[in-house]
Amino acid sequence: MSSFMQRTYDQLMQDLALNKTPATILVFLANLSPGDATHCGIFDIPMMSNIPDLTCLAPATKEEYMAMLDWSIEQTSGPVIIRVPSVVISDPNTFILTEEEFYKYQIVEKGSKVAILGLGNFLSLAKEVKKLLKEKCHIDATVINPRVYSQLDKNVLENLKENHDIIVTLEDGSLSGGFGEKIASYYGDSAQKVLNFGGQKMFTNLMPMEVQYEKFHLTPELIVSDVEKCL
Repeated sequence: MSSFMQRTYDQLMQDLALNKTPATILVFLANLSPGDATHCGIFDIPMMSNIPDLTCLAPATKEEYMAMLDWSIEQTSGPVIIRVPSVVISDPNTFILTEEEFYKYQIVEKGSKVAILGLGNFLSLAKEVKKLLKEKCHIDATVINPRVYSQLDKNVLENLKENHDIIVTLEDGSLSGGFGEKIASYYGDSAQKVLNFGGQKMFTNLMPMEVQYEKFHLTPELIVSDVEKCL
């Protein structure tokens, strides 16, 4: 469980990453949830993505998850974390064929003006945001499936500068030290605008999901509203 991984930081760093031990760790219940304060599964991304030589993957579909699992069990180069999807979605188009593609962001739908990076569980949310942007603002946004959150695909990020005014990141976890902040930091020395959406750095003790989604602006309507303000 994501919340239990917090007790393993030393072992992850010293026993696995430092020694490049080829272990596979499947992280379950890694998402915003209405659980109690001791079961907040939102801190695993910032905790693990900053450990050297630890590959952290976030599959968005059943096909991606199975491909990542098969690869991680066979590889011998180092430890791998796989963030198990909280909602099982099947999409053969996201199936990974080669190891190299684990480290490349997948452009799911190509557009312009706005690029939406939906990590793992939130790829489906990214598609909903794209649909609403098109209906409300007549913007045909780009949708990207990052797949990996322990490193950046700088080629894709550089190319997005050419015809995108805003980069939107969506992650089912804490924003503080997380995936979106790494994207924002990458663009820090440029004029590229970045909007990060995810959970706040807090213990969401028994907070209903509908309250969290409103509070953190994680509904398509609130995300589009925030994007409009930046255009």
